[in-house]
Amino acid sequence: MRVGIIGAGAVGVEIVSYLLTLGSVAEIVLVNRNKDKAWAEVEDFSHVESFTYARNTHLHSGDYVDCASCDAIVITAGAQLKGNQTRDELLSENASIMKEIMKELFVYAPNAIIIFVSNPVDVLTHIAYKEGYYPREKLISAGTLVDTARFMKIVGKKVGIDPKNIFGFVLGEHGKGSIIPWSMCNICGLDVDTFCELNGLPHLDKAQIYHDVINAGYDIFRKKGNTNHGIAASVFRILRAIGNDEHSVLPLGVYLDGEYGLSDVVVNVPVVVTKKGASKILNYKLLPEELEALHLSAQKMQDMEKAIR
Repeated sequence: MRVGIIGAGAVGVEIVSYLLTLGSVAEIVLVNRNKDKAWAEVEDFSHVESFTYARNTHLHSGDYVDCASCDAIVITAGAQLKGNQTRDELLSENASIMKEIMKELFVYAPNAIIIFVSNPVDVLTHIAYKEGYYPREKLISAGTLVDTARFMKIVGKKVGIDPKNIFGFVLGEHGKGSIIPWSMCNICGLDVDTFCELNGLPHLDKAQIYHDVINAGYDIFRKKGNTNHGIAASVFRILRAIGNDEHSVLPLGVYLDGEYGLSDVVVNVPVVVTKKGASKILNYKLLPEELEALHLSAQKMQDMEKAIR
């Protein structure tokens, strides 16, 4: 598998680290506006080759032309949050950057799967789709996968269970418009209320958990200036699913065309991830209030995009 990373900031470099130490990719090309920064990161990584016992990976810096024949390309480039700035306020600046990147990538890597990380990620993925270069299964927002990981960790801690035994998805928008459809969630195969009742635990405070999930990233950002570990791990999970043709189900942002009663918007829903990208959108029967919340989340993102047209 050949992977391109656009952007050598904290997230892009962390993704490279995951791929080098845990992955099985043959080649990584790191592209950055500041070419010296990309070169220096690659050179720094090269100094630990004698300590790394994963499959040898050819890592080098380059330009868009070097992304030719990449199977997947991750876009982390763009303006970053500053101070109390919101993801929404980044949209206008990053939309222009995204359009230029998509134009360049399509010239050299028209068959690649594109994974978006730059914020506001779901709206930017929709803007990229509207440029008309790639089919929808090739454009994936990493969106709420990291929010889902945070959800599993928070619930696991509440009930004293390894997060890997928590099943559930955060859907909708990556941001304050996300939703937790509790009807889809379970702990070790039991719905959350039944699990708590049978095991002598108080019912979960679902409103508090939702608050903790959607604010987790902001809390980290305020104290360290960025969020990179969880997001990079989420992207690595997507890349592994693509590279291994796993048919794994992950909550990711994809363009909807009638699914869940939504159209002309990128929304995070459960999708089957294969070597072809987001190869299938799964349908779930959401409760009426959950479906309404999903529609409100979609409307918020559509309104954001209309504001910059």
